[in-house]
Amino acid sequence: MPEEEPNADVLQAVAGRRSIRRFLPDPVSDDCIEAILRAASRAPSGTNIQPWLVHIVTGEARERLSRAALAAAEAGETSAEYAYLPEVMKEPYLSRRRKIGFDLYAKYGIDRQDMAGRKAAMLQNYTFFGAPVGLFFTMERDMALGAWLDCGMFMQNVMVMARAFGLDTCPQQAWCDFGAVVHRELGIPDDHIVLSGMALGRADQDAAVNGLHSERVPPDEFSKWHR
Repeated sequence: MPEEEPNADVLQAVAGRRSIRRFLPDPVSDDCIEAILRAASRAPSGTNIQPWLVHIVTGEARERLSRAALAAAEAGETSAEYAYLPEVMKEPYLSRRRKIGFDLYAKYGIDRQDMAGRKAAMLQNYTFFGAPVGLFFTMERDMALGAWLDCGMFMQNVMVMARAFGLDTCPQQAWCDFGAVVHRELGIPDDHIVLSGMALGRADQDAAVNGLHSERVPPDEFSKWHR
């Protein structure tokens, strides 16, 4: 029996996903956002607990949050929600991390030694890279590790479903470096943890930085067959 041909639309939705770092200001309708979230909610979760919560930020709320985060960054008032990376990064992860950073700065036209330029590029996270919509994914803090898996799968569904509407995204764990600001500005209670932010909108196809295609190792480097 011959192998089935993959569905091209599904393949492109996943394989073509990229983290976009320059968006057009074109508005995204509430109905569109709701449709994305409704479809994404089909993500699996252990015993169907559906632990994810989403805060949608647009308009003045988005502007207010950006101003507050940039002010906190300028003042050095970080407040990490959780440790995302290990304190000591080993190989091959360190090399992968360094390469994507250098590749990104090259797309921005920033020299590796230009620390001011690198900082300015990083701070664009807190304006959602110009996207009109910001999403924040939270869950109750007393959830166990399985719920982190559930929320990750839900976030991935959001990113893939956005492409069905001609939209793109950039997941932004960087917002968690200023968790206190996000909690305060969005009224998120302390017994909920901010897992990640995400920019949502239409990609600026003319922006050089959006030409970045991060590398992936082939399956034979991360998979092992047992027969």
